[in-house]
Amino acid sequence: MPTHQKHQKQKTRKPRRNGKPVKQKHLTPGQWFEKLVDVQARLRAPNGCPWDREQTHQSLGTYLIEEAYEVLEALESRNDAKFAEEMGDLLLQIVFHSQIAREEGRFTMAEVIREIHDKMIRRHPHVFGKVQAKDSVEVLRNWEQIKAEERRSSDRKAASKTGAGVPQEVSLLDGVSRVLPATLEGFQLTRRASRIGFDWEDIGGVFEKMREETEELKNAVKEQDHLKMEEEVGDLLFSAVNLSRFLKIDPEIALKKANAKFSRRFRAMERLALRDGREFKNLPREQMEVFWDQTKKSEGKPYLPVMGGAPTKP
Repeated sequence: MPTHQKHQKQKTRKPRRNGKPVKQKHLTPGQWFEKLVDVQARLRAPNGCPWDREQTHQSLGTYLIEEAYEVLEALESRNDAKFAEEMGDLLLQIVFHSQIAREEGRFTMAEVIREIHDKMIRRHPHVFGKVQAKDSVEVLRNWEQIKAEERRSSDRKAASKTGAGVPQEVSLLDGVSRVLPATLEGFQLTRRASRIGFDWEDIGGVFEKMREETEELKNAVKEQDHLKMEEEVGDLLFSAVNLSRFLKIDPEIALKKANAKFSRRFRAMERLALRDGREFKNLPREQMEVFWDQTKKSEGKPYLPVMGGAPTKP
């Protein structure tokens, strides 16, 4: 989002009991959080920022997604200052949405925090209760069972309030958002299924499934059945996501890195062509392949530098 210029005068700090001003650098995370909530409320106030006042949950949706990806990019950069900055930007989105909801009388930031606080207590009975969990696998299995019970309880309460009768059957796959990118949705679905034991015994089974799906796709191509080809491509991609999950690799992040690698290499080939006084798009396929091989072999060397980072938002 645009950077706000601070025109308002700084408020006088509340003195301590001994009369000395509070040093901001010594504020606790909770105190800083309260200050951030107050800042966003001020920006949304009648005499606040016109841009902030115009925003809705829908208009902010894009920023929420962008900031999440920028956090991941900063994490990969291993630049702690950038990482902290981008996490702050993502945190602001939560505060922003909560402020809009508070103004509409729906919920407050305190309720958002309380919900996640209570959920973490409920979902960790092996820490805050008397349940035993011998390893992380058992922890995750208990987590899914607790989530399912929470949904059943929520549905029963909703049904009793509306008089809708018996609530619908709850699935362990409920709660996986359909608006997720397809790779992440597949990752979440298979991960939930695996937590109750519905999974391959070893990675060999996943590779065998991928070979099976590849052969089925080849047959669909031979038959020139477009709908069947689409289905088989989907099955092959789903199998690849399952493989990623089995290897404990996030498929969305892995694919983003592959995209970045292709972009880096393609741009390097374009530079090689320009150094020869030619445009890459006008080269014959054979020369393109030569440049591709040269780029792969030369990655990381000074004369083929990595292109600059992603463009910043306005």
